Amino acid sequence: MAQAARSAFTDRQTMIRPDFEFYHYIDDPLLEIDYHSHDFYEIFFFISGNVSYEIEGKIYTLRPGDILLTDTRDLHRPIVKPGRKYERFVIWLQPDFIRSIESEGDRVTDCFQDADRKQYKLFRPGSELSAYLRRLCEKLDGSYENPAYGQRILTQAYMLELLVFLNMAYKDTSADIQLDITENAKVNQVIAFINQNLNEELSLDLLAQQLHISKFYLSNQFKQYTGFTIYQYILKKRLIAARQLLRQNEPVMSACLACGFNDYSNFLKAFKREFGILPSSLS
Repeated sequence: MAQAARSAFTDRQTMIRPDFEFYHYIDDPLLEIDYHSHDFYEIFFFISGNVSYEIEGKIYTLRPGDILLTDTRDLHRPIVKPGRKYERFVIWLQPDFIRSIESEGDRVTDCFQDADRKQYKLFRPGSELSAYLRRLCEKLDGSYENPAYGQRILTQAYMLELLVFLNMAYKDTSADIQLDITENAKVNQVIAFINQNLNEELSLDLLAQQLHISKFYLSNQFKQYTGFTIYQYILKKRLIAARQLLRQNEPVMSACLACGFNDYSNFLKAFKREFGILPSSLS
């Protein structure tokens, strides 16, 4: 097998390929990446660095071998501190590719869905499964862009095997991850309420009243844990939800109204500003 080269880092948050994309990144610890979301699944396999990761108001302090699962709705970003090289494997998976696998009968998105239900995106497999998953990533690293005979087929096989063992490893995760999660219970409640009521009227005053806390305390804590004001977060989550509906062939006006936008013109402008395209290009 040919020696794999590390991937050149890209801040692109859209996929080019119709199935999956694989990256092996090694960066100097000065990398800055802003909050972002994407309309595909992401597997993040942490190898080394002094890194914490923010996902939906929770801050995860990472250890080598940790795995993060983000789905099509999560706002997230890494916080990279100096001291060590930042190395990781990153895998992007198209929802249609996942559905084609699951049509055979086995659900490989269970780990993503369970992580979303528990609202914890980090898992830490036992040493044996962690080592096996890393070996699979290394095989992918060697075959992904290798033009030699049969490598494309091997890449597909390695990816399917990785998804199977990823779900097995998720069930094997260590309980000590709670020690490496920084969170605020009230902020978690606010985020859950927002995500469950995107089509309703939402405001700082209403959220503070709903959760029986000071709006000044809420505003301060929310910004601290998410990086956004309440208004910014609500807008981004509504736009992300609208993008999902449009990907499912929902008409533009229906997606606009279903996600809490009362002004169609403002929705079009906000969508173009956030994603660089008009909603009609997805419907």
